[in-house]
Amino acid sequence: MEIFIMFSPSFSPQLRRVGCVVAMAAALSAGTAAAAESASDYPSRPIHLVSGFAPGGATDVVARLLGRQLTEVLKVPVVVDNKPGAAGNIGAGYVARSDPDGYTMYLTNAVVSMPSLFRDLQYDIHKDFAPLSLIGYAPLVLIANPKSPVKSVKGLLDYARQHEGKLDYGSGGVGSINHMAMELLITMTGIKLSHIPYKGGAPATAAVMSGEVPIAISSIPEVVGQAKQGTLVPVAVSTKTRNPALPNVPTIAESGVPGYESSSWYGILVPAATPKPIQDKIAGALVACLHSKELRDALSAQGIVPADKGGEEEFRKYIDSEIAKWAKVIEEEHIVAQ
Repeated sequence: MEIFIMFSPSFSPQLRRVGCVVAMAAALSAGTAAAAESASDYPSRPIHLVSGFAPGGATDVVARLLGRQLTEVLKVPVVVDNKPGAAGNIGAGYVARSDPDGYTMYLTNAVVSMPSLFRDLQYDIHKDFAPLSLIGYAPLVLIANPKSPVKSVKGLLDYARQHEGKLDYGSGGVGSINHMAMELLITMTGIKLSHIPYKGGAPATAAVMSGEVPIAISSIPEVVGQAKQGTLVPVAVSTKTRNPALPNVPTIAESGVPGYESSSWYGILVPAATPKPIQDKIAGALVACLHSKELRDALSAQGIVPADKGGEEEFRKYIDSEIAKWAKVIEEEHIVAQ
């Protein structure tokens, strides 16, 4: 909407200034009305849900489950776009630079709460994104090769102290959540382990199964089948409570490291400049999805714990707490992603 105001040459400078103020106020009001109108029409075309990781991984699985449910709630197709690389930061940077119109969203995981890990991020998590809702938590599990000396958390700690720096562990790469979860364990217990990074969580899990490395921390969805087959040993889960997918496996906290807790998690971000009415509409749709028994059952079947209630407030507080936790680990262990 364009607003034109013509001034007579006889108008005094004071009257001209008053007229300009009125014009500016009218323009702002028109912009607000336009945003409200666009929110009422939103969405009118397909939405792109960006995942910063390759197809087939845990993040991609969550994106596709959520995309199907959002399609039903919003009544437009929700298309999953995989933009893998740089621990998810390529996808995050793409969404941060996208049009803030509600048609490009980012399914983030825990890596976004580790900004101090990376030297040259192309986005600012606080300034460039608006958090809309947590989706769920992906508990992790400490795994061991059946022939390794590690059978319990106590056994791991004892062996690591007796063989300082000589026990290897695998991860999905520097800065991955399974790397950081092990570093948190190292920070809390004072043990020294040798890190062997792989190009993803699946290769790290395969390395444990083959005996190339004796231990790793992996996501439960990636290893629950192998655990049941006995090709690897689930030693302890990373959350405060036991996981239904591995009900007989104790937590790390109850196994001798009180207070330990780490997990991957998933949530939806949009560009910060997305109009608030559209943000609210998307957040409401996400909360509706989380109340769906279909989505909750689908997430639970993958070993993922659905978020408690969803929404912006819960997610914003959670991100802030995660940033503080991981910043301490990154500083104390001098971790820098390449």
